[in-house]
Amino acid sequence: MNNYDKIIPVDIEVEMKKSYLDYAMSVIVSRALPDVRDGLKPVHRRILYAMKDLSLYPDKPHRKSARIVGDVLGKYHPHGDTAVYQAMVRLAQDFSTRCLLVDGHGNFGSIDGDSAAAMRYTEARMTKIAIEMLRDIDEETVNFKPNFDETLKEPEVLPSRFPNLLVNGASGIAVGMATSIPPHNLGEVIQATIDMIDNPDITIDELMNVVKGPDFPTGGIITGKRGIKDAYRTGRGKVVVRARTTIEAMPNNKNRIIVTEIPYQINKSKLLEKIAENVRDKRITGISDIRDESDREGMRIVIELKREANPNVVLNNLFKQTQLQSTFSIIMLALVDNKPKVINLQHIIKYYLEYQKEIITRRTQYRLKKAENRAHILEGLKIALDNIDRIISIIRGNRQESAARQQLIEEFKLSEIQAQAILDMRMKRLTGLEREKIEEEYAELIKLINKYNEILSNERLVYQIIKEELSEIKEKYQDDRRTDIIHDFSEINIEDMIKEENMVITLTHFGYIKRIPEDTYKIQKRGGRGISGLTTRDKDFVKDIFITSTHDNLLVFTNNGNVYTIKAYEIPEAKRQAKGTAIINLLQLKDNEKITSVIPIKDFNNEESLVFATKNGIIKKTDLNKFKNIRKNGLIAITLKDDDELIKVIKTDGNGKLIIVTQNGMSITFKESQVRDIGRTAMGVKAITLNENDKVISMDSVEDEKNLLVISEYGYGKRTSLSEYRTQTRGGKGIKTYNIREHTGKLVTTTVVDDNDEVMFITLAGVIIRIKTSEISKIGRNTQGVKLMNVGEGDKVVSLAITTNEEDESENKEENKEEEDSNTNEKLDEK
Repeated sequence: MNNYDKIIPVDIEVEMKKSYLDYAMSVIVSRALPDVRDGLKPVHRRILYAMKDLSLYPDKPHRKSARIVGDVLGKYHPHGDTAVYQAMVRLAQDFSTRCLLVDGHGNFGSIDGDSAAAMRYTEARMTKIAIEMLRDIDEETVNFKPNFDETLKEPEVLPSRFPNLLVNGASGIAVGMATSIPPHNLGEVIQATIDMIDNPDITIDELMNVVKGPDFPTGGIITGKRGIKDAYRTGRGKVVVRARTTIEAMPNNKNRIIVTEIPYQINKSKLLEKIAENVRDKRITGISDIRDESDREGMRIVIELKREANPNVVLNNLFKQTQLQSTFSIIMLALVDNKPKVINLQHIIKYYLEYQKEIITRRTQYRLKKAENRAHILEGLKIALDNIDRIISIIRGNRQESAARQQLIEEFKLSEIQAQAILDMRMKRLTGLEREKIEEEYAELIKLINKYNEILSNERLVYQIIKEELSEIKEKYQDDRRTDIIHDFSEINIEDMIKEENMVITLTHFGYIKRIPEDTYKIQKRGGRGISGLTTRDKDFVKDIFITSTHDNLLVFTNNGNVYTIKAYEIPEAKRQAKGTAIINLLQLKDNEKITSVIPIKDFNNEESLVFATKNGIIKKTDLNKFKNIRKNGLIAITLKDDDELIKVIKTDGNGKLIIVTQNGMSITFKESQVRDIGRTAMGVKAITLNENDKVISMDSVEDEKNLLVISEYGYGKRTSLSEYRTQTRGGKGIKTYNIREHTGKLVTTTVVDDNDEVMFITLAGVIIRIKTSEISKIGRNTQGVKLMNVGEGDKVVSLAITTNEEDESENKEENKEEEDSNTNEKLDEK
């Protein structure tokens, strides 16, 4: 026979699949995943069992970690010593494990990422609660299996007299799967388990009334319950954990942020480095100093702020840019019957209770067997005491113990065990006192035997024992929650918390936006100088002004033909003279993109349309519903030619007429039906034929009973009845609507108004005037109008907006009078 005869042909694909599957299952079952019954991986289970072998109980001295690791390696876990030691270290770290299972003595690492001292320097023993993991293990409660070299036996699982999988959690990466179970509060978990004993049909939502959420050893604050609910219902979810912070006042009107707890599994030193890096790179501003003042009393990180810094803004930036806020992904994957399975909160407690039922049953069977064996021996001793003279005679009459034992068995119908117990009985047992003790012990054993039989025949009693023993552990080891859970405002409908009111939204050329309550501006007479609407930066000017409600969706259209969306209340409110907030902080505008129209939308409706007008006289109509879902980075609203810009968008019902006005005073009116609905990204059709050096400045819907208000650069304007504008065919040159002169300047914009409206005019310099339209002269189409606003030298009117007339001057005067009377009364009260 040659060597070639020993070669077995194997398909490489089949062999690779088989080998990899064997490896994967070995990692999954024997290394990486916890068992649902005791919540331990094999290495942790072996560490605790090896410490029991060494009798490292809480009342015994600590032993060198090297000795413990050596026993684990030599007896049960033939892997690297570093891996075993690191696993043991983690069980001893109060910032890693919620209920410590190892009592470490020496340097076991820190939350700053410092590693533990070498195992030859540190010492360890079991904690008191670790004893509960091993309690009853010597009463045949669990199965044992041969160790790796089959010289010893090791437990397949520990009795785990409390739900350790939830209490201490678990994390591990297997092959093709991972587990990440957060730690929980022992008192809450045990109470939920007891509640399931009392009500086996308890729902997950009812369990969540008891188990509030993860309870991390490092504390922190969980924001929102959505991720917790997802995890407890499906086994998968994400929770956002924030550091615990407070804001303290300092001298010189400065503030500081104090951090006393950080999210779970975050390295404090790296966190501080990241904060410093963000400050250095100016991604976070307003911080003047960062110090770590942590000591034996606890954690304390001090972040000092500059005088002008808003502490809440800085804190929110820290949450956004650093690990002061982190996300903990929950994957509740564990071994159920040696198979990996994603389980929810209800499943974990249910499997644990089934396991504890088995533990109590097996323990009771063991104790019953032990009691019956002892009762059997006592029955034999009682027979011996009743026949003591004959017993002595038999023993004395036989030269060998075996012969005497056999004679006792035959004569008194004893078992071999009973006969041997009689032979081993000491002479002192023959006294009357000892006889009474035997009888008392026998009577007690009979009671125990009856009790054990009753337990084994009644499942309810088994669960009652589990409940009582869990309650004892809860009473002994429970503590307060360390991690608080607060509402996540993103889960709340913010709109319900915002008062609905009309606001003035102002936008500047350089993109600063703000909102102000509409009643900030008082009604004035025609021809007044107005009030200062806002303070602009150098060379900036107010570009437009809009009136809307805080609850409206705002469709924001830009000159490039794009559309964005924002809620009106999301625009920061500011004082009348404040310059506002840069629009780029609110919308993801592209370079050189400017806002041209804002359409307030309460509800999207298929029966309404948006009509677009461009500088070069192009018009387009599109269903409003096509703008319902707009991404954060915007959508294309209209396709434009290179030299064209979008100048106006209006909302219509599709049945009216439109009027388009140009800079040089031309206008055209036509039926909206002449513009058919087309797609969102389409280009459109011609609305008006423009003369040279002319461009479209406005578009509005026509209402015959209303007037067209026009205003020129230098503050001249007029109202003209829309009935004077005859309906034409789309695409023509139109008719004249304004007689432009040098002192009037070209037209700036136009709008449709009625006698009850009020309008605001705004200039390059940011001056605003608000007047009633009824005070504006109503004259013919081909005229220059009257002076509506005194415009300063070098200044020009740039925009106008309509507002409703909610108060008249008399009401304002009455309000001011009531306010003055109130102030007078307050002063008298003070005196």
